[in-house]
Amino acid sequence: MGRIKTIARRTFLIGSAAIVGGVAFGYYAYKKPITNPLLDDLAEGEAAITPYVRIDQSGVTIITPRADKGQGTYSIQAALVAEELDIAWENIQVDPGKPSPAYYNEKVVAEGLPFAAVDDGFMARNARAFGGVIGKLIGLQVTGGSSTVPDAYEKMRVAGAIARETLLLAAAKQSGIARDQLKTKDGSVILPDGTSLAYTELAQTAAEIDPPSEVTLKPESEWRYIGKEMPRIDMLAKSTGTLTYGIDMKLDGMVHASVRTNPRIGGGVNSYDDSIAKTMRGVQKIIPITGGAGVIADNTWRAIQAVNAIEFDWKDAPYPKTSSLMWKNVKSSLKDDYRDSRFKDDGDVEKSFKNSNVIKAEYRIPHLAHAPLEPMNAIALLKDGRLDIWTGTQMPINLMQTAEKMTGIPAENIHIHAQMMGGSFGRRLEDDFARQAIELAQAMEGTPVKMTWSREEDMTHDFPRPMQMSSAWGTVKDGKVESYDLAIAAASTTTSQLSRAGIPAVGPDIAIVAAAWDQPFAIPNHRVTGYRVPEMVPISSWRSVGASGNGFLYNAFLDELIHAAGADPLMERLRLCNHDLSRKTLEAVGEMSNWGSDLGVNRFRGLAFSLSFGVPVAEVIEITNTEDGIKLDKVYVACEVGKVLDPINFENQVQGGVIWGLGHAMAAELTYDDGVPEQTNYDGYESMRLYQAPEIIVHGLENGTDVRGIGEPPVPPAAPALAAAIFAATGKRIRELPMSNTVDFV
Repeated sequence: MGRIKTIARRTFLIGSAAIVGGVAFGYYAYKKPITNPLLDDLAEGEAAITPYVRIDQSGVTIITPRADKGQGTYSIQAALVAEELDIAWENIQVDPGKPSPAYYNEKVVAEGLPFAAVDDGFMARNARAFGGVIGKLIGLQVTGGSSTVPDAYEKMRVAGAIARETLLLAAAKQSGIARDQLKTKDGSVILPDGTSLAYTELAQTAAEIDPPSEVTLKPESEWRYIGKEMPRIDMLAKSTGTLTYGIDMKLDGMVHASVRTNPRIGGGVNSYDDSIAKTMRGVQKIIPITGGAGVIADNTWRAIQAVNAIEFDWKDAPYPKTSSLMWKNVKSSLKDDYRDSRFKDDGDVEKSFKNSNVIKAEYRIPHLAHAPLEPMNAIALLKDGRLDIWTGTQMPINLMQTAEKMTGIPAENIHIHAQMMGGSFGRRLEDDFARQAIELAQAMEGTPVKMTWSREEDMTHDFPRPMQMSSAWGTVKDGKVESYDLAIAAASTTTSQLSRAGIPAVGPDIAIVAAAWDQPFAIPNHRVTGYRVPEMVPISSWRSVGASGNGFLYNAFLDELIHAAGADPLMERLRLCNHDLSRKTLEAVGEMSNWGSDLGVNRFRGLAFSLSFGVPVAEVIEITNTEDGIKLDKVYVACEVGKVLDPINFENQVQGGVIWGLGHAMAAELTYDDGVPEQTNYDGYESMRLYQAPEIIVHGLENGTDVRGIGEPPVPPAAPALAAAIFAATGKRIRELPMSNTVDFV
């Protein structure tokens, strides 16, 4: 990446003027520039150039517009700029910035296109490029789809390089020394005699200089941060408990609130009796909101206690009332009337079944909640025609648009203050909780209202991962997998999400068959069909979205076919694999785990592979079959991401994804009775315990040319790898999650 990056000045320059003590730099290189958000609300004498880097008397501030929900995005975005700008790590300041189309995501749209990641053909390449155009046209500022690193990798490095070059030119102008005799180090320009000029001293001069049209990115050999172990910017604060999350925010004069709405989402309320709640200590006001009511009190605990004392007469659920009825809907959707897609149809599956013994199986995975540790919360202040919202959000522009529709306040008077999140896993792609905070603020104009959900409200009002069912058929011949026909039924996550935004969904939903239709295995007769279940419980994106379930559905039955063929799970996958990077990933995990070796008495292993979000991931799980149940020992994970930007955070992300995938597969499910989730807190929605966590060994491969994200891809292979190991240990085929319904874990 040390090539020359050419940027025509007329397409790069957004604005410049002399300033007193400050200047902003950034990157924008498309033909039709988007307004630079840093130009808004400037004080007298200030100015800004482009959206990503601000330098003033306080130092260097890097705008990090992708949300941080624990995955370290603020640090990695800052590192990309700092690498080229040449500033000391300890001096970096970050700011998520204000919502703006300038921070659109040009990579995330590609994940929803009907082109497999292994497809590098003309149409696929152009479709992905057009996805970036769509992202720009609609101003899609979103954090998700493991797209932060792919989207930022070049964009933010160029931002840093242009800022550095402009500062060098400013130093040359200010000192009278030729540019080629100047160097930079840790936030200063160094003159030949060793004199240093801090970037802050050069800001005003830099503001008077046109940014260069060409910059050279540093060669990899000169990198200080990228590819090296970097201490996360938030590490000290998190380790000492001093980091401020959204739920920790405090404002002067703030009141506290909590809400209750119908746990049958969309059901509404007939009436409520708040006579007891009104008399409770600390209660200041009870406010009707859409679908329920909110309580204003002097602290959060009293608000929650009071709102729980309100007696509601709820309306019925607008969807099937029980999980058993929902399963009937799913099963009845596995027919042509509900067919949504068939992106994979190789060979002749029907013909291959005629003269062979067909192997059949049915698999199920349940609804799953997001259940982040930090329940949904937001602070809203409506005052003097201005609305301020403090909350964690993955889609800040959408939230701003929602607020505009609700209040009639122009977008320029709505201010979203993005907060650090205590988890999300996709939950904060939604804005339902923020809507409630806005409603409360409208009733408390002039007073900041901090709205916090109880854990029970959070669990019962989640938009879960959809339940899925698959019917699978296949044949084997001469020790090889000959045919594989997989039918998957699920409700459409995309349709459900878009409907809440008032946007109609068109075309098939890739999420229904993600990480199934696009797997890099050349099975002679291979078909994958998606069936769309009519909408039931409103659903949403859950870490790795459709791939999270399909990794299990696809791999588990493939494992059945490989076993029926009498083949080795790794060797047969390698034989079928038609994608070089995926093959190398499988080979790597085989070498890491010493596949085929004798593990000893009562010890067994299982393997799974998934290609999702463009990332091949192979996992091997080793277990011990004890008298009391299954004990997880080790997990080996090989991932191909093109470039590992931070080895420590990479390892942590992979380990977290594996734990997330295994924990939910072992014990978690969200079931419904009378339209209401039965699991309302962590005691009912179980996951992996600390003592059950295995050792996880991670290897990041860098053979590919495309830089990929790693937040979600480790999740899909976890469940099927464990299921394969359990089969090896017990002979039991687990075809339904959670696995605790079939085996015990210790």
